Amino acid sequence: MSFINKIFKKGPKPVIAKSKEGFLDTLRAQKAGPSSPGVVKKPDTYYVTASVELGNTTTKSIVMATNLNTSECYLLNKTVKMTRDIRPPKPNEEVFGKTVWGIELSKEAVSELIKDTVLESLRKANVDKEKDLDFVVRSTGVTAGFATAEEAGKLIIALADGCLDADIPPRKMSPAMSPSQLPERLRKHTLLENVMFDGAVVSVVPPKGKESVANEMEGELVTAGIKLGAKWTEVDFRNPCVSLDFGSTLAGRIVNSEEPYASTVGNFLGLAGVVSDSLARGTGLVDKDGGAAIDLYTDKLLKKGKAKKAQANADEVHKLVDIRKVPEGYTRFGTVPIDVEASKEAGNVLIGCDVGTNGDGIPELIELGKELYDADGLPTLLSTMDYVSAKIVSRCLDVAFAENAIEEGSVLGITGRAGVTGRKPNLIMEYAKDKFNGTVFVEDGLALGSAIMARCMNSMGTPQHPIGGGQGDKCILSKRMKMQGKI
Repeated sequence: MSFINKIFKKGPKPVIAKSKEGFLDTLRAQKAGPSSPGVVKKPDTYYVTASVELGNTTTKSIVMATNLNTSECYLLNKTVKMTRDIRPPKPNEEVFGKTVWGIELSKEAVSELIKDTVLESLRKANVDKEKDLDFVVRSTGVTAGFATAEEAGKLIIALADGCLDADIPPRKMSPAMSPSQLPERLRKHTLLENVMFDGAVVSVVPPKGKESVANEMEGELVTAGIKLGAKWTEVDFRNPCVSLDFGSTLAGRIVNSEEPYASTVGNFLGLAGVVSDSLARGTGLVDKDGGAAIDLYTDKLLKKGKAKKAQANADEVHKLVDIRKVPEGYTRFGTVPIDVEASKEAGNVLIGCDVGTNGDGIPELIELGKELYDADGLPTLLSTMDYVSAKIVSRCLDVAFAENAIEEGSVLGITGRAGVTGRKPNLIMEYAKDKFNGTVFVEDGLALGSAIMARCMNSMGTPQHPIGGGQGDKCILSKRMKMQGKI
């Protein structure tokens, strides 16, 4: 019977447990403790999910277990591979898209990479596909290289095929229609008899009408993931809220305070980590085709950087960075496919970040990275990257405020490698402290979003510890039941 050796809590301190009784018993063991006489402790039930993501820079399989009594999420394993290492498409394979760096993708190559990544992740977590794993969610941050928003669906299919090739049962990739289709240990936790899954994820619905931006799903998941990650903090990251995901590309949402479901009134899109990656390529210290800022980053070097010089350098970098509300007539901004007319009809503002026009200014950015590295050295360049990312945040939010898209009392959430590393949180907090009702930084928001998406699809809510709804409010279960005609 399977068991795990280490469970890493989403927090600063790892929790270590060992068991020969089984995977779920191991999870329960780390919660065990003395009880007061006469008190019966409610047994914990864990919902085990795998989040499979193919991004522009990294491809991940992240295995998590969520305590369905408390909504606390535990990271069991994170297996990360570099997307640049995916095998090239074979002559007989169709290339249906490419990453923001031009890495071509075929269905077969993607499926092979996903299969290997998933199997490695489950093996390292000692999670049995049949006995322990409850659900697998697939997502992608690769939308920039597609000709249309609809083509992203081909990549999602390739991700599913990779999971099937890894022998993940199909029933663990689609929602249950009734409690009887769930494992017995989970049935008492599902609310499927009370409410159905109607497309709202953690009490937020996407813009109405035709899809207006290719990274809509990414924005949906990171918003939900930040909500879940915030359960480990004192920040009540519920509606109204703003999310920003700083992977290679930019994603995120502006959410209002409507009930029972809030509406998405804004989307962020374009380039994000690519800006720092381009500066890194200018140093000559990373691969000129596949190198990224994360290949250089160390806290030790960062502390040696000159802050004032780095801030001035960031201002120079931003002369090449175009951040604004996406104008009418554009079909792509920051390389991401968009439909501005559909966005306008839905009352949804699109805020984009670009370098030149659809990234054609990246060569200038790489050359500037070389100049800054030669003049000031690597520590100051790394510090410059922190100021660059922080300024992307502030400029994006300034546009959103100017468009009156952000409600008063909103909370801010940041995730993604180019938003939570180094001194970026400190710099972002300085900007946000007087503008938001709180700010939270969450690692792997997309993966956490996949975990909560799996719960939403199977109505695995925790009314006593609500993740959806409004700040300071109770669970919206009764309002949902009334809306769906269940009461």
